[in-house]
Amino acid sequence: MGELVPLLKSEEYLRKSQLQLRRIRGADLVIIDDLMYMAMDQNEANLFFHLVNHFYERSSIILTSNKGPEKWGELLVDQGITTAILDRLRA
Repeated sequence: MGELVPLLKSEEYLRKSQLQLRRIRGADLVIIDDLMYMAMDQNEANLFFHLVNHFYERSSIILTSNKGPEKWGELLVDQGITTAILDRLRA
């Protein structure tokens, strides 16, 4: 997760990030380690939501976290985004 957020943030202007994210988005299985180990700002949470939304019904996702989903709202700043992410992950 520590490498994923900067990759998402730089996708608009770095070709290397675009290529890496294209590979990630095309995967059948995505494993994201250390989810929620640090707080995200509004933009980062929004970018992460869009990634999870992309995978919804397209790919399998495995997440590891030292925080339970009930604590994610504290780290994602926006309860609406937190709820939307959890809805897609639990479906």
